[in-house]
Amino acid sequence: METTKHLESLWAPWRVEYFSRERVNGEDFLGEAAATSDDAAHFVVCRRKNAFLMLNKYPYSSGHLMVVPYRRTGRMEDLTDEETLDLWHLATHAQHLLREVVKAEGFNVGFNLGTVAGAGYEEHLHLHIVPRWTGDQNFMPVIAGTKVIPEGLQPLYEKLVAADQAMTD
Repeated sequence: METTKHLESLWAPWRVEYFSRERVNGEDFLGEAAATSDDAAHFVVCRRKNAFLMLNKYPYSSGHLMVVPYRRTGRMEDLTDEETLDLWHLATHAQHLLREVVKAEGFNVGFNLGTVAGAGYEEHLHLHIVPRWTGDQNFMPVIAGTKVIPEGLQPLYEKLVAADQAMTD
Protein backbone atom coordinates (compact mmCIF):
# COMPACT_ATOMS: atom_id res chain seq x y z
CA MET A 1 0.00 0.00 0.00
CA GLU A 2 1.40 3.37 -1.00
CA THR A 3 1.28 6.16 1.56
CA THR A 4 0.73 9.72 0.48
CA LYS A 5 2.24 12.54 2.46
CA HIS A 6 -0.11 15.36 3.27
CA LEU A 7 1.31 18.88 3.15
CA GLU A 8 -0.11 21.40 5.61
CA SER A 9 0.22 25.15 5.11
CA LEU A 10 0.77 27.79 7.75
CA TRP A 11 0.01 31.32 6.68
CA ALA A 12 2.27 34.16 7.79
CA PRO A 13 1.44 36.92 5.31
CA TRP A 14 3.58 39.56 7.04
CA ARG A 15 6.68 37.59 6.04
CA VAL A 16 6.14 38.49 2.37
CA GLU A 17 7.61 41.93 3.13
CA TYR A 18 10.91 40.26 4.05
CA PHE A 19 11.05 37.98 1.00
CA SER A 20 9.80 40.46 -1.59
CA ARG A 21 11.78 43.53 -0.62
CA GLU A 22 14.72 44.56 -2.75
CA ARG A 23 18.01 43.88 -1.03
CA VAL A 24 20.55 46.68 -1.06
CA ASN A 25 24.20 45.78 -0.54
CA GLY A 26 25.48 47.46 2.63
CA GLU A 27 21.94 48.20 3.83
CA ASP A 28 21.83 48.97 7.57
CA PHE A 29 18.27 48.51 8.83
CA LEU A 30 19.56 48.94 12.38
CA GLY A 31 21.24 52.24 11.53
CA GLU A 32 18.03 53.35 9.84
CA ALA A 33 16.06 52.52 13.01
CA ALA A 34 18.69 54.35 15.07
CA ALA A 35 18.33 57.53 13.01
CA THR A 36 14.57 57.59 12.46
CA SER A 37 12.12 59.98 14.03
CA ASP A 38 9.32 57.47 13.32
CA ASP A 39 9.85 54.86 16.02
CA ALA A 40 6.61 53.02 15.24
CA ALA A 41 7.62 52.39 11.62
CA HIS A 42 10.75 50.59 12.86
CA PHE A 43 9.21 49.04 15.99
CA VAL A 44 11.55 50.99 18.30
CA VAL A 45 10.14 50.46 21.81
CA CYS A 46 12.35 52.92 23.70
CA ARG A 47 15.61 54.84 23.50
CA ARG A 48 18.47 55.66 25.79
CA LYS A 49 21.47 57.92 25.25
CA ASN A 50 23.71 55.31 23.55
CA ALA A 51 21.36 52.48 22.52
CA PHE A 52 17.74 51.62 21.78
CA LEU A 53 15.35 48.69 22.15
CA MET A 54 13.38 47.38 19.18
CA LEU A 55 11.06 44.54 18.30
CA ASN A 56 12.58 42.06 15.87
CA LYS A 57 10.55 42.05 12.63
CA TYR A 58 11.56 38.41 11.95
CA PRO A 59 11.40 36.88 15.44
CA TYR A 60 12.53 33.51 16.79
CA SER A 61 9.53 33.71 19.11
CA SER A 62 6.79 36.17 19.96
CA GLY A 63 8.29 39.16 21.78
CA HIS A 64 11.83 38.75 20.40
CA LEU A 65 13.55 42.08 21.10
CA MET A 66 16.93 43.50 20.12
CA VAL A 67 19.09 46.07 21.89
CA VAL A 68 21.16 48.10 19.43
CA PRO A 69 23.85 50.75 19.92
CA TYR A 70 23.32 53.86 17.80
CA ARG A 71 26.90 53.69 16.58
CA ARG A 72 27.51 51.06 13.93
CA THR A 73 30.12 48.48 14.86
CA GLY A 74 30.33 44.71 14.52
CA ARG A 75 32.81 44.22 17.36
CA MET A 76 32.06 44.29 21.08
CA GLU A 77 35.55 45.56 21.88
CA ASP A 78 34.79 48.73 19.89
CA LEU A 79 31.94 49.69 22.23
CA THR A 80 32.54 52.45 24.75
CA ASP A 81 31.84 51.82 28.42
CA GLU A 82 28.73 54.01 28.14
CA GLU A 83 27.43 52.05 25.14
CA THR A 84 28.03 48.76 26.93
CA LEU A 85 26.23 49.99 30.04
CA ASP A 86 23.21 51.17 28.03
CA LEU A 87 23.08 47.81 26.17
CA TRP A 88 22.94 45.86 29.43
CA HIS A 89 20.49 48.25 31.10
CA LEU A 90 18.17 47.95 28.11
CA ALA A 91 18.56 44.14 28.15
CA THR A 92 17.38 44.16 31.77
CA HIS A 93 14.56 46.56 30.91
CA ALA A 94 13.54 44.32 27.98
CA GLN A 95 13.24 41.33 30.29
CA HIS A 96 11.09 43.36 32.67
CA LEU A 97 8.82 44.44 29.80
CA LEU A 98 8.51 40.90 28.46
CA ARG A 99 7.67 39.46 31.88
CA GLU A 100 4.89 42.04 32.11
CA VAL A 101 3.54 41.99 28.54
CA VAL A 102 3.94 38.38 27.32
CA LYS A 103 4.39 36.70 30.72
CA ALA A 104 7.84 35.37 29.78
CA GLU A 105 9.22 32.82 32.25
CA GLY A 106 12.82 32.81 30.99
CA PHE A 107 15.05 34.27 28.30
CA ASN A 108 17.78 33.52 25.81
CA VAL A 109 20.03 36.60 25.72
CA GLY A 110 23.00 36.91 23.42
CA PHE A 111 24.98 38.29 20.51
CA ASN A 112 25.66 36.55 17.19
CA LEU A 113 29.03 38.06 16.29
CA GLY A 114 30.27 37.26 12.80
CA THR A 115 28.66 35.27 10.02
CA VAL A 116 30.02 31.96 11.30
CA ALA A 117 28.32 32.65 14.65
CA GLY A 118 24.95 33.10 12.96
CA ALA A 119 24.88 36.87 12.54
CA GLY A 120 22.36 37.75 9.85
CA TYR A 121 23.72 41.28 9.82
CA GLU A 122 27.22 41.39 11.27
CA GLU A 123 28.16 45.02 10.51
CA HIS A 124 25.99 46.47 13.32
CA LEU A 125 25.98 44.33 16.43
CA HIS A 126 22.77 43.83 18.38
CA LEU A 127 21.82 41.92 21.50
CA HIS A 128 18.92 39.47 21.18
CA ILE A 129 16.45 39.02 24.05
CA VAL A 130 14.23 36.03 23.25
CA PRO A 131 11.44 35.24 25.72
CA ARG A 132 10.80 31.61 26.66
CA TRP A 133 8.00 29.73 28.40
CA THR A 134 7.65 26.34 30.03
CA GLY A 135 6.69 23.87 27.31
CA ASP A 136 7.14 26.32 24.44
CA GLN A 137 8.94 23.70 22.39
CA ASN A 138 6.06 21.88 20.77
CA PHE A 139 5.86 19.42 17.90
CA MET A 140 5.89 22.04 15.12
CA PRO A 141 9.65 22.79 15.05
CA VAL A 142 10.49 19.11 15.56
CA ILE A 143 8.12 17.49 13.08
CA ALA A 144 7.39 20.26 10.58
CA GLY A 145 10.47 22.45 10.89
CA THR A 146 8.09 25.35 11.55
CA LYS A 147 7.84 27.79 14.44
CA VAL A 148 4.47 29.38 15.19
CA ILE A 149 4.46 33.06 16.17
CA PRO A 150 1.08 33.56 17.87
CA GLU A 151 0.84 37.36 17.94
CA GLY A 152 1.08 40.03 15.26
CA LEU A 153 3.94 42.53 15.44
CA GLN A 154 1.84 45.70 15.56
CA PRO A 155 -0.42 44.70 18.50
CA LEU A 156 2.58 43.41 20.44
CA TYR A 157 4.57 46.56 19.69
CA GLU A 158 1.73 48.73 21.00
CA LYS A 159 1.57 46.69 24.24
CA LEU A 160 5.34 46.95 24.74
CA VAL A 161 5.37 50.74 24.19
CA ALA A 162 2.44 51.19 26.59
CA ALA A 163 4.18 49.07 29.24
CA ASP A 164 7.43 51.01 28.73
CA GLN A 165 5.63 54.33 29.14
CA ALA A 166 3.86 53.08 32.28
CA MET A 167 7.20 51.98 33.78
CA THR A 168 8.94 55.27 33.03
CA ASP A 169 6.11 57.60 34.16
